Amino acid sequence: MIDFFQIVRRALQTSDVDQKLKLTRQAAACAASLKKQRILDGLGEAVDVFSPGRPAKPELVQAGKLPKRAMGSVEGRMIMMHAIAHIEFNAINLALDAVQRFEEMPLDYYRDWVRVAEEEAYHFELIRAHLRHLGGEYGDYSAHNGLWEMAETTAHDVLDRMALVPRVLEARGLDVTPGIQKKMRNVGDEHAATLLDIIFKDEIGHVKVGSKWFRYVCQERRLKPTETFFALVEKHFPRGIDAGVNVEARQKAGFSASEIQRLLA
Repeated sequence: MIDFFQIVRRALQTSDVDQKLKLTRQAAACAASLKKQRILDGLGEAVDVFSPGRPAKPELVQAGKLPKRAMGSVEGRMIMMHAIAHIEFNAINLALDAVQRFEEMPLDYYRDWVRVAEEEAYHFELIRAHLRHLGGEYGDYSAHNGLWEMAETTAHDVLDRMALVPRVLEARGLDVTPGIQKKMRNVGDEHAATLLDIIFKDEIGHVKVGSKWFRYVCQERRLKPTETFFALVEKHFPRGIDAGVNVEARQKAGFSASEIQRLLA
């Protein structure tokens, strides 16, 4: 168990992208050796949430200063692929941090999130390969840090993390991905659209993992899941969450009918 958490933390902290991918896969392979059913004694002290491993590039800027993503040109598609690659890179760190940060969760919690980390690493590689095919490289364009900022905000409580990262920020990907795919197909980039099909299906499962453990913690604390979820959303997103709701995808990802109704409203 100690080795497992050591590998997870090494993966989280390394700034070398390919080393992070390699160590994430090693951690996932080690997960099968975890045997204790609750309160894993080998967890140890969590890595500081303010120091995740990331390369020197891309440069992190405010969202409003990001390059435009008009996909009618090759560069426009590279900018879009770069933005998606950055999301997937952050998602690796987010899943690894969920593994190493929160104590006294059931064994399956740690197994679930290291599996998510491994799948996010695969997604990153898929998108990076297509970005390279187009002539770009991860780090060529600026990016924003919104996903990780929410990791910092929720580092104090597994309930908040499960509610606000997978069930809000990552679930937004379920809402917007079909529109991105349509744009890619309209400009003839069928390969990019197909890659997003793979990612979209896996991301439903990742959000479902978030829903599973959010509800688990609510049950442990005798909280009402729907009321608790929307109280956290209203606290952290007082202006609301833009764009439409992919009802079918969110249903598959573990959102209840009452939650979806409130999101639509």
